[in-house]
Amino acid sequence: MAERLIENNSTEIPDFPELLEQVLLFTLDEAKEKIEQEGEVVPFSVLVIKDNIFIETHPGENPEMCFAQAQRTVAGARGADAYAFCYDGYADTDAGQKDMLIAEGGLPGEDVGYAVGYLYTLKADGTLVFEDEPMYIGEAPNFMAGLKAASEYSDEEIDEKYVHDDDCDCGCHDEDE
Repeated sequence: MAERLIENNSTEIPDFPELLEQVLLFTLDEAKEKIEQEGEVVPFSVLVIKDNIFIETHPGENPEMCFAQAQRTVAGARGADAYAFCYDGYADTDAGQKDMLIAEGGLPGEDVGYAVGYLYTLKADGTLVFEDEPMYIGEAPNFMAGLKAASEYSDEEIDEKYVHDDDCDCGCHDEDE
């Protein structure tokens, strides 16, 4: 899945807002469970809206399709407080290329997002061994950069997006025809 380059030119780990840190870690834990139980991780996004968590998968024929689906979902999530997008990728380390579960996330209106991940290895017997702690990878695109803070949207603006978006091609309006 990993055809995405996230560079880290800094040696300092930024202070993440608590909500962003929580959603990134939750997303990585979900991915660990999926890969241990199912043997793979279909790319997925997690949206935090009020006190709820919504998970949506983004399968695709190639990485670009997965990222585009996730970006479309997240960029239109009016009223969301935070998001994370997770996939199975790899990291180039001093010891060579290593498998990694990667979560990128951000907050509404912020210029950049951040990426964190768990390095893992596949043992000869088929078991996965994860690093104890996630590692900071670097800044990443923020799919929510164009959104306002959740509290800045009125209920009408949110309803307008989710209830009256007749231009979407999801099939949700076909019942009226």
